[in-house]
Amino acid sequence: MGGQALDALAKVCGDVRPGEPAEGVLGVVPGVVAAPASVAEAAEVMRVAAEESLAVVPRGAETRLDWGTPPLRCDLLLDTARLDRVVEHAAGDLVVTAEAGLGMDRLAEVLASRGQRLALDTPLPGSTVGGTIATAAAGPLRLLYGTPRDLVIGLTVVRADGRVARSGGKVVKNVAGYDLGRLFSGSYGTLGLIVEATFRLHPVPAARAFLTRAVPDAARAHEAVQAVLHSPAAPSAVECVTPAGNGGDGEAGGIVVGVLLEGVPEGVAARTGQLRALLGEDTAVAPDPPEWWGAYPDGTTLIDVTAPPSALAGLLAAAEAAGPGAALSWSAAGRGHVGLSGEAAPGDVARTLGRLRGLPDGPRRCAAVVRYAPEAVRAEVDPWGPVPALSLMRGVKDQFDPDHRMSPGRFVGGL
Repeated sequence: MGGQALDALAKVCGDVRPGEPAEGVLGVVPGVVAAPASVAEAAEVMRVAAEESLAVVPRGAETRLDWGTPPLRCDLLLDTARLDRVVEHAAGDLVVTAEAGLGMDRLAEVLASRGQRLALDTPLPGSTVGGTIATAAAGPLRLLYGTPRDLVIGLTVVRADGRVARSGGKVVKNVAGYDLGRLFSGSYGTLGLIVEATFRLHPVPAARAFLTRAVPDAARAHEAVQAVLHSPAAPSAVECVTPAGNGGDGEAGGIVVGVLLEGVPEGVAARTGQLRALLGEDTAVAPDPPEWWGAYPDGTTLIDVTAPPSALAGLLAAAEAAGPGAALSWSAAGRGHVGLSGEAAPGDVARTLGRLRGLPDGPRRCAAVVRYAPEAVRAEVDPWGPVPALSLMRGVKDQFDPDHRMSPGRFVGGL
């Protein structure tokens, strides 16, 4: 990138510098790094980037910057670290507005001081508001509360040309305008820059209980999950992990099913008794989560799988067939993750992807996406798999980013 563009950016942003090799996005080194401190400054940075035809890649806390595929270009790495404020917490309305660079952990602390929470647990500590929305990341609580697209009620973004766009509002009932929250959720920075988000909140529950039950095989795991889901216990989350992903809990070669119950103390105690009667009196009960709760499985390759409860047995079998070191974590909301060790060759990963994408999901097949993997694996496998809506996604990309400068090549189909 020429010095003219660097000088132009420095005139509108107080924190601009040349990029360094260590800041490369999957090996693509940025020409310049800019860290705006306000929405207005971010808009000016994006305006200059448009005038100079710079390819822009947003960066939060880098917890998921290695997800997706390498960008075709990274002229400007736009760092949101200085956009880190809680703009407004309307506790009486159960609503909060926060800037994109604010850490989810810090946001949780602010909300907890008023007895509230954003029911969006993220598996990676340090994740930011913007990065969480951009990757549609969610943890076990997604079973009851949903994902970012369900909890974002307002979004402010800077479009590729530098214009600021807003949708939604500060009250839960406001549904006027284009729903940018749903559109930008899982967009991987390819449509624009997320700068602020407004979320609906929930009270912190008065009591909670984590139940864990070790089972010997996939059939018993399926039975246990079905028993919980069809019971009146109303769990907030139901998780299932294999031994390589559960920190050693459970029997050798076994599988662990975990359940979270929340509510008032009397109700949680009664529902705990109901589930112990269903799962077995040796079901462990604790007030705090097990070590593996909500974490991604270990491995150098991480595969995100969309698989409903009816596909759980097949999913467990596919993870077992992946070989030694393979680990699985799965949520009854229908999402799971398979972690493969560094010993898994590209061919092994391809075969595992084939098994996962062959699992039934009603009339369709399950989706399996490689979130991160060694370079040799990324070069040999299709990380995204079939995407029926690809033509529609390309149309949206053309509308929001006609010059294809926002995170070019980072998303499915080269978007």
